[in-house]
Amino acid sequence: MYRKSEDGKRAFYLDEQMAEGLIGFLKADRKRAKKFADRLRFILAGHTTRDIYEQENIEKGCEQVYAIKMFKRGQNTRIYCQQFYHDDTEALVIVAAELLPKKKSQKLTQKEKSIIRRVAGFTYQLTDDE
Repeated sequence: MYRKSEDGKRAFYLDEQMAEGLIGFLKADRKRAKKFADRLRFILAGHTTRDIYEQENIEKGCEQVYAIKMFKRGQNTRIYCQQFYHDDTEALVIVAAELLPKKKSQKLTQKEKSIIRRVAGFTYQLTDDE
């Protein structure tokens, strides 16, 4: 687990396969790291808008995929996440699964749709020891 909300109702995890890459990407730019910390704080507090965190429901089977939107102009970074309720704790779980350093168009391209479909197909075994 990366971070948990104060009330314990939301938990944020990093996909093991992408954790190192995401952390490196964020640490490479102080502005990015701060923006991510701000976004995560809002998400865990349950105070999100479509400008911060939005469902990427492009088709049946992708309902649980969301995107953390880092910057609206310029970099337009997206962190694609899978969101679901944990059976044991009933907490809302968000797993950061794929990083898209720069989204280049307003509409979803085949590349983004492919990422969303891939994230939707992931299955996670959650561990709190990380």
